[in-house]
Amino acid sequence: MSKRSFEKLLLETVDDGLSSLGDSAKHAIYFHLENTFNISKRNIPYKIEEFADALEKIFGLGAKPIEILIMQRLYEKVGGVVQYPEQKDLVFAEYVTAARQSFLKKKK
Repeated sequence: MSKRSFEKLLLETVDDGLSSLGDSAKHAIYFHLENTFNISKRNIPYKIEEFADALEKIFGLGAKPIEILIMQRLYEKVGGVVQYPEQKDLVFAEYVTAARQSFLKKKK
């Protein structure tokens, strides 16, 4: 694995996930995140809980499939070794934290 930071990897993954909605929709979401929720694209990795809350406010129940898509792609990019707490309903921010820990452990 290259020496990319987890934050950069996460940002690429979020971008990939939002791209699945189409380029125009992705740009509209980034615009809305920044102007309504004060979350710039580059700050998403540092405001992951706020990002997840904003997605839920924008999409309602439709946010879950987007979060799942982002989690699946993050799992692939981290290398398929994410170890997360045993829970039935793992929330997006907790999954990202677990992925970050697995990424950092794998880099050592």
